[in-house]
Amino acid sequence: MLIPILIFDVALVAWSLHLMQEALDLQEFSLMLAGTLVAASAGAMLVVYFLMGHCLSHLI
Repeated sequence: MLIPILIFDVALVAWSLHLMQEALDLQEFSLMLAGTLVAASAGAMLVVYFLMGHCLSHLI
């Protein structure tokens, strides 16, 4: 179950880097903010996944 989540996270990070590159090219603050938010959500999703996996392993 970890592989699809890791693939999705890599895709989110790639998308955020693309948004940030476009922000630098176009001098747009909103695209930089969007890229930062996408990267933060990818990181948060990984943290929640590992925390819940750790908690569920104690219950089983």
